[in-house]
Amino acid sequence: MEELMVEVFDAVSVMKRAYVSLQESHCPWDAQKMRKANVAVVAELRRLGVLRERFRRSFSDRKGRRMTAVLSLKEVVAPYEAAVEELKREVKTKGAEIDNLKEKLKSMNSEIGKKGRSHSHHSKRKVSCISQVAASPGNEIFEATMSQVRESAKSFTALLLSLMRSARWDIAAAVRSIEAAATTTTITTAAVSVVGAQHAKYALESYVCRKIFEGFDHETFYMDGSLSSLLNPDQYRRDSFTQYNDMKAMDPIELLGILPICHFGKFCSKKYLSIVHQKMEESLFGDLEQRRQILAGNHPRSQFYGEFLGLAKAVWLLHLLAFSMEPSPGQFEASRGAEFHPDYMESVVRFSHRIPADLVVGFPVYPGFKLGNGSVVKARVYLVSNS
Repeated sequence: MEELMVEVFDAVSVMKRAYVSLQESHCPWDAQKMRKANVAVVAELRRLGVLRERFRRSFSDRKGRRMTAVLSLKEVVAPYEAAVEELKREVKTKGAEIDNLKEKLKSMNSEIGKKGRSHSHHSKRKVSCISQVAASPGNEIFEATMSQVRESAKSFTALLLSLMRSARWDIAAAVRSIEAAATTTTITTAAVSVVGAQHAKYALESYVCRKIFEGFDHETFYMDGSLSSLLNPDQYRRDSFTQYNDMKAMDPIELLGILPICHFGKFCSKKYLSIVHQKMEESLFGDLEQRRQILAGNHPRSQFYGEFLGLAKAVWLLHLLAFSMEPSPGQFEASRGAEFHPDYMESVVRFSHRIPADLVVGFPVYPGFKLGNGSVVKARVYLVSNS
């Protein structure tokens, strides 16, 4: 038994050193060191598992098989009990998920019918440029990543809207309530009365994007007072692009499982709590379990939070790209009531012919960016009649 305990303490000490190394590999970012430390932590955990089995066998020899059987039964049942509780929480989202997938399929089929062969070739090129390790940040990569942001925002918003409908919300009133929770935003209050329930998704997209892009101009979204991008701009640009290449192929939930309170983890927590306020979460899911986990420094493995992480990762990658480019892209947003300018804006609602001249911006949906070479990533807006 003494020899066993010595081995246990030795394994815990080694694992502790490996875990410290894992944390240190994040700042400064060192993907190779992170992978090496992760392997060491897992190896020591497995070693502890073997030692635990040796102890159990020893305990069984002294106390008899009955106690071992009781312990084994509890261990077998516990994971199933936890799984049942998790299923109870997620069963509400399954119907909404199906509706969301149907909506996405319908939208994809519609887009495929509209896009020509040349546009398809352009899209393939965009996918190719962001799926491989890029040698340097460029305008085409930035535009492709912004497209990913829009697709992720549509997906998350569609799921959120489906959950609202499943919970029998008054959609127009719900969107007004969401916007009323923001201290500086009054756009949707007016917009919903104009667009109607059938276009409420655009008002909801506007709200989600406004929240998640808030602070985009700062290197840490104002989560701290860091000024590294000003004090050492060249090094900061290189580090940002290295992080972009390291992170773009990672599963965000797996990354946060290893480093839950890294900068990206803090960003996800902050933005989720900002977008999904307490009353909304309780109404949609019947409890505040996800919120409690986030406030405790963890990240839920629910389908809803996973959809949110897809959007958060896309915005984080776009942010890393913006701070790795010289000069940095300039963000702009169309203001409510502004005249529609096709060189800088595009409508989220498709028109069969030319956009009527009497339409103005009802509210912005996605921000736009002016790139260093003079090209523009157009802002997307919802247009309403000037009258």
